[in-house]
Amino acid sequence: MNVLFIMTDQHRADHMSCAGNSVLKTPNLDKLADQGVHFTSAYCANPICSPNRASLLTGLYPNMHGVRSNGINLPENVPTISQILYNNGYHTHAIGKMHLQFWAQKFEKSAYSYESVNHWFSEKWRYKMDKNLPRPYYGFEDVEMVLGHGDVCCGHYLDWLEERAPQYLPIIRKRAKAFFNKTHCESPIPEELYPTTYITERTISYLKDHVNGEHGDKPFYLHCSFPDPHHPVSPPGKYWDMYDPNKIELPESYKDQENLKNHPFLGDLLDNAFFRGMVLRTEPEKVVKEFIARTYGSVAMVDYGVGQILAALEKFGLDKNTMVIYTSDHGDMMGDHGLILKGPCPFDGILRVPLIWKVPGMTKGTHTDSLVSSIDIPKTILELVGIKRKEQPYGMQGRDMTPILQDSQETIREACLVEHDEELFNFGINVRLRHLITEKHKLTVYAGLNGYGDLFDRKDDPNELQNLWESKPKLRNQMIERLLHENLQAQSIYPKRIALT
Repeated sequence: MNVLFIMTDQHRADHMSCAGNSVLKTPNLDKLADQGVHFTSAYCANPICSPNRASLLTGLYPNMHGVRSNGINLPENVPTISQILYNNGYHTHAIGKMHLQFWAQKFEKSAYSYESVNHWFSEKWRYKMDKNLPRPYYGFEDVEMVLGHGDVCCGHYLDWLEERAPQYLPIIRKRAKAFFNKTHCESPIPEELYPTTYITERTISYLKDHVNGEHGDKPFYLHCSFPDPHHPVSPPGKYWDMYDPNKIELPESYKDQENLKNHPFLGDLLDNAFFRGMVLRTEPEKVVKEFIARTYGSVAMVDYGVGQILAALEKFGLDKNTMVIYTSDHGDMMGDHGLILKGPCPFDGILRVPLIWKVPGMTKGTHTDSLVSSIDIPKTILELVGIKRKEQPYGMQGRDMTPILQDSQETIREACLVEHDEELFNFGINVRLRHLITEKHKLTVYAGLNGYGDLFDRKDDPNELQNLWESKPKLRNQMIERLLHENLQAQSIYPKRIALT
């Protein structure tokens, strides 16, 4: 069976009409959900880009694969499912955002990244970066890379753009200098030249090449990764005005931002200039409404691209033997508790991710509330395509979701663990959080903050406004003990033992 893995960046679980959003329309994701299983309680292993992307390729928690935060390269000796599939006769190809190595400023002079944004943007270095990119790259025979967000993207996308409209290259480079501290801004790039269009076009081109025999009789594992709707949000053309900010309703918890000033963990961090600029921030109602509206436009464009890709699968006759997975690396606060963007905090907006999974001949258009984690996805892919257990990477920590795909009432785990470490000493940030999600409750504890945590009832308090830490001591202690054991199970057991004594 072929595997088409589609993912986005910073896409909330409830930003789909099939997830109950009454404003945003996502007809193509809805159609996929009608043919697959829509997971409503899917959680990331880490709510930051690189760590969870590494978990989605390895089936390991961040403390195991080593990418505990952005700015750390995934070690090349850590097994990935793309490498396993490649070794077992699959043609493996990646299109779009990878973020398996650091993008921006390096703190160590000797550090090197094949995904350095500065080098890929440079006229001097761009072609050298492509030439030096190792292939396979983490198990992908070839990569058509996109680095950046919104319309300020580089990588192989710039080659494609240069062929079609080279006049836009200096515009993008100029925008890059003052772009990444914004939440949203209108794009000068037309729809047909926008990175989402590039990824959609190249994905369809790959499928066409495959059906024309370019890869022989090999099945494929195709990793299609859109960098949207991650901020700065800049949907092009009609997508910018598709949703009216004045008609956006803010979440019920928006006014809770005043209470966050007294939050023992978040209160001081929200005053940190770097934290506010690049991580979590509070914003006035007008700004939040604009941000949500532009994000809706961005998601709508991705949805259109997904629709084109799924239509191509059908046109080329590949839909009958291709499983399709759609997910994201993490969410966004989108006004919950007055916050936008992502970062260390106890709330569901960044922890819960969209997940839709279609398997021909197995899934029947259902939804499930069963708990699953991002680390379960790699294990399940390998099981579904028949990779023998002995050929799967040693120590994979995810669980096989196949029982849920076969019967949406089944469960595979009683809890999800989410790790979150941020260490940016140059900017005064060094935090460590652990989250535990069960069917009924969610707990967050903070390293160094003794005697305090956040405990919410997922069913009775979906807006997470009532912290039960003090009022439910018995429940608190049960959840802490449970978190302890989940954390023990997740901790690294490396290096491997090499002798009896």
